[in-house]
Amino acid sequence: MSPAQATQASIERTALRRSIVAAAALGGLAMVWGVASELRILLLDGAYALIGIALTWFGLQAARAVEEGPTKRFPFGRDAFTPLAVLLQGVALAGTLLYALADAVVLLREGGDPVATRSLVLYGLISALGAAAVYVSLRRTGSDSDLVGAEIATWRASAVLSVGMVVGAVVAIVLDESTSLDVTAYVDPVLVILACVALAPTPVGLLRSGVRELLQGAPSAEVQESVRAVVDQVQNQFGLDEPIVRMRKVGRKLFLEVDFVVEPDGWQVSDEDDVRRAVLAGLEPLGFELWAYIELTTDRSLVE
Repeated sequence: MSPAQATQASIERTALRRSIVAAAALGGLAMVWGVASELRILLLDGAYALIGIALTWFGLQAARAVEEGPTKRFPFGRDAFTPLAVLLQGVALAGTLLYALADAVVLLREGGDPVATRSLVLYGLISALGAAAVYVSLRRTGSDSDLVGAEIATWRASAVLSVGMVVGAVVAIVLDESTSLDVTAYVDPVLVILACVALAPTPVGLLRSGVRELLQGAPSAEVQESVRAVVDQVQNQFGLDEPIVRMRKVGRKLFLEVDFVVEPDGWQVSDEDDVRRAVLAGLEPLGFELWAYIELTTDRSLVE
């Protein structure tokens, strides 16, 4: 692991620990407040945060395993732990939202349950400020880690949920005081349903990302464009034909295969090494742990 990669790994660990502490504080507050006030939306918020603690801890262990690098048992390293952690986070969050959604629908069908809307406003403000502060703090780390990215997405969703609580509760208070409608009984289940809908893209995105990497799918379009730009530059530099390029990303590791088809007897091994060095040097600024296979061959059938 290069010094730059070691620095990024340290930033990743610090960010994950910070997220765990914040989730424990806000999640604990939500559960206690939710039980005391019998507000399902607060219990959802607390469960969302506390489940996240276990998943973040797993992510932290995954990061440590990845840092150990290749071993005899895992000659290519254990980078697959990273997308696995992201996938599990998506599964757990999706399960939490589905349960909360079903519970809210049942409560709504039963006529709702009156709640203390002013208490909901106060909690929502505290939670929104706390979640937003953690979100900004993690963004400022500048980490491009998938694990930190998952935490950022989770805290952004938590902040949106809290803002939704405040808005919904304020609307209910206004309607309750200005009309004869009794809407307080429906505030809690309606807010839970709206929150589940608003938060749904977060676990969906985590699931998509985790599955794509575990199935060895191609990296994001942005990464592909950056890699392709380097390969095109090397191709033009050495006067090579269009290569066959394959790539996949697992955690911080980028696997790349570039196959150039050349004319017989025109290239030496040292020339091939020059091409390899040029590609590796061009990709270094991307910051990935690179596993690159750059080959020159005279037989296209060997690389197709």
